[in-house]
Order: sequence, then structure tokens, then C-alpha cells
Amino acid sequence: MNRIAESELIINERGAVYHINLRPDELANTVITVGDPGRVAAVSKYFDSIEVKQEHREFIAHTGWVGKKRLTVLSTGIGPDNIDIVLNELDALVNIDFETRLIKPNLTRLTIIRMGTSGSLQADIPVDSFVAGTFGLGLDNLLHYYKLENNDEEQQILQQFIAHTQLSGNIQPYIINASTNILKHFVDGYHQGITVTCPGFYGPQGRVLRLGLANPLLIDRLTSFRFGSHRISNFEMETSAIYGLSKLLGHSCLSVNAIVANRVRKEFSKDGKAAVEALIEKSLSIIAGI
Repeated sequence: MNRIAESELIINERGAVYHINLRPDELANTVITVGDPGRVAAVSKYFDSIEVKQEHREFIAHTGWVGKKRLTVLSTGIGPDNIDIVLNELDALVNIDFETRLIKPNLTRLTIIRMGTSGSLQADIPVDSFVAGTFGLGLDNLLHYYKLENNDEEQQILQQFIAHTQLSGNIQPYIINASTNILKHFVDGYHQGITVTCPGFYGPQGRVLRLGLANPLLIDRLTSFRFGSHRISNFEMETSAIYGLSKLLGHSCLSVNAIVANRVRKEFSKDGKAAVEALIEKSLSIIAGI
């Protein structure tokens, strides 16, 4: 087994992994990720106690307890590139010995749940509702840097998706399923469907300000896509990266989102903050009982 060099895994002077600034003892085995650093306190205010508060750049982490459940809530910032940092460093905290810089012989499986905001791509999924992503379908390129193998169902959905959307050239989609052992708890009060992850907010999500689109029909084709009982429910900017890296690293994951925009109805939530607050309360009560 090869020792991991200092240049590959950066550990700071207090023994914490570089970007998210946590030591192994400061991380719980159940991790809630949020994009917005300000949302960390919005989650941890429901903790019965907080034992750790750390921050570095956009990465803020609080670890504490809800009843007998130890939880960490961690901000990731926006986009798949930040997820690459967060997921690899979370895994390093539990599966790499920081003293020897060797991979541990017995690996730990984290439970990682994203609580985010998202846009609906179906008329019947209204603003202020919640979505649990059954699959993460990436229009970014992050997972192409790793060795990802799809199961038969994932391959079939992906092939049909590419044919339906007529994507080719620079966009090479990928898909990964959610962890069913977590997804099964998020049924009542949650819409379910495929969550598409985009590498940007404007052009990649079909918004036109001053620039024209290379794929002007993409949003309509996302909305109309069907494969058996599967359809695309929503899109955002992190889920597919979380699903892909979690699968490769052996962790359980799920993405739940508050819908703040409906792109079919051209509506935006009148109180997105309240929608997120409701998502946090409902989802945290479920997580604490898993």
C-alpha cells in the first residue's frame, strides 16, 4: 500500500484536512451538505447541542447532536467542482489514517444528504414543494475524470436520455442512482424524480440574458423526457457529483431540494427562505430517526 504524499492530501497545522478544515474526530458519520454557508446555522439551530464549529473559505461546518444522533452540517458552495473537494475530503477524514497517510484496512461508510434549492421542470411540482432525487444526471464533466461504471438501468436511462435530448459533442451526460436505503425514508411529502445537475446557472439552465444558447430546446426536452416511470423532476448544480463520488467511494447519499422556481409555469417562490426552512425541519426530523 502506497503512502499518500503531502502534495496529494493537504493536512493543516491543526491536523485538519485543508479545504473543509475538519479533523477526523470533528466529523459525524451522518453529514448534511448545503450550498449556502449561511444555511449551516439555519440547520444547526435545530441541534440539541453543538460541539464543533469550524470554517475555511466557503466551507463552514457545525457538528452536534439531535437526540442520540450525531450530525455534521457542512456548506459546499456552488457547483460540481466544490463537490469534488468536499466529497474527497469527507472520505479522507474517515478512510485515510492522517498519521501514516495510508488507506485504512476497514472502510467507513458515511451517510451524506444534500439539502438544497432547485428549479422544477414539471408543471405539477409547484414552488415551495420538496423533491428527493431518485437519480443524479450530470450535464457537467466531473465524473468523467473518474472510473464510473453504470448498472443496466442507469445505462438504459442514459441512452434514452441522450437520444431524446439529442445531446452530442461537448456535453457527455452521466447518471447515478440515489441510495435506496435513504430514499425510502423520503416519500411522504416529497416528489421523486431524476435530478439534473448543470455546471452553471444561466446558459446551462436555459436562461437567456444577452447570450444565445447552443441548445435552445434543451429545457423543453428535459421536461418531456420519459423512461418507463422515470421523468426529470428538477435541476440544480450539485446532486450528480454527490451521487457519483459517493457511489465510487462507497458512501450512502441522497439529495433533497426545496423548489424555489417552476420553469414550466415561469413562477418563483414568494418566500424561498420559508420553503428552505420547512425543508430543513421536515428532513432533519427524518434524518435524526434513520
